[in-house]
Order: sequence, then C-alpha cells, then structure tokens
Amino acid sequence: MDAHRTAEVHHSPSSWQQPCPQPASAERTALVEGVAEHVLALAPGRLLIGIDGFTAAGKTSFGHELAERIAKSGRPVLRATLDDFKNPWKDRHLYDRESGEGYYRNAYAYASAKRLLLDPARSPEATSCALCSIDPLTQQDHAAHTTPLTPDSVLIVDGVFAFRPEIDAYWDFRIWMDVDAELSVRRGAERDRNWAGSDAESIHRDRYLVAERLYLKEVDPLPRMDAVIDNTDFARPRLRGRGRSGGAAADR
Repeated sequence: MDAHRTAEVHHSPSSWQQPCPQPASAERTALVEGVAEHVLALAPGRLLIGIDGFTAAGKTSFGHELAERIAKSGRPVLRATLDDFKNPWKDRHLYDRESGEGYYRNAYAYASAKRLLLDPARSPEATSCALCSIDPLTQQDHAAHTTPLTPDSVLIVDGVFAFRPEIDAYWDFRIWMDVDAELSVRRGAERDRNWAGSDAESIHRDRYLVAERLYLKEVDPLPRMDAVIDNTDFARPRLRGRGRSGGAAADR
C-alpha cells in the first residue's frame, strides 16, 4: 500500500471530534492493515464501510486508523459518525430520548443520514455529500457543508445502531468492535465524566447499554458482520472472524 501516493482523508466539520490515535503496537497496526486490504479488494469503485459496537468500544478510533491506512493506497477517504446525524435537542420535548428505549427509538435522524450522506455516497452520479447534519455539541446545522465524492471514494461511518434496518442495506463491509458490556460502561463513563459528571456511569448503564441490548435483541446484527474485532485490549486487538461463528458475544 505504501507504494501509492497517499490520498486525503476528509473529516466531518462537527466539533465532536477525536484525533487519530498513535500506533499502539505492531499487532494493532497489522490488524488494521489486514482489514484495509480486505476492504480495498472489494471493488475499485465507491465503498461504504460501517463500524458498530457498544458505546466506547473503540469504533471512532478504529475508523480513523482504517481511514489512514486506506488513504495510503491512494483512495480518497471520507470519515463520518452517526452521532453527527441525531435529532436536534430543541425537539427533545417531542419524544423520549432519556430512557434506554427512548434513546434507541428516537435519538438518530436516519432520514437525514440517508438524504445527506448515504444516498449521495451510494449514487455514482453524486459528486458531493454532507458529513454532518447537526453538530451534537453546538447544535449548529452543517448540512450545507459538503465534501467532494470521487468515483473511488471510500466512506467510513462509525456509530451505534449502524446496522438497523433503516440503513443496513448501504454497507459494503460491516465491522463490529467487540467489548464486554461492563468494559463499555467503564470506558464510556470515564470518557464522558467531563460533561456528565457523577451521572456518567448511570447514563451509560441505564440509557446506552439498555438501548444497545434492545438493538441486539431486535436486529441481531452479529451474523452479518464481515469482521468482528475483539477490542478489549486496545494494543492487542484480535480479529475473531465473521459474526457469531467468530466468537463474538451477541448479548453481553
């Protein structure tokens, strides 16, 4: 891959950004490289990659790492997260978004994600798409901020519930970042304590984890995965293979 000219990685204009992590180990670098090679072998044209898993499973970090590796092949990459396609907070009085079931049913604006991002990326005729609808922090509308699409662009999207029926058909390659439920809660609470304070753990346990278990029960996405990655140890992730046959837990 390194023999090619490195292409650009286009990121969302959202203020909810995480940097690409530094290489954690030779094992992690090799795993990312291997997944990138599988993705690039799919087709020379546009590709849509979905990355899912429990909250704080490492979806965004892996998406950034995968994007950097694919860009080294010369394929331009677009990075997006489903958190940038949520319903605006100003409308939260219209629906329940605080409970686990309410979060699962109502937090995400799938119609916006399809119209602004996924439909253009899927259409050969489209030359641009929006990588963000509503900024989850500032609530600024970025729908008019578009990013160019080329015939060989690779779009990598991370987020919980990425394989719900509303958007499942868009993906050419599906990745599940697998961690234990309790590790998800601990990681998420530690990450979000700066804004959630002492409520961080209960938010993750009583809202996000409840929503994710409901998702697993209703949608059962694991059998459709192209790659299941055990991300318990960030420095030593393990590729478990496809779906449940690779050993991923369906209900943590």
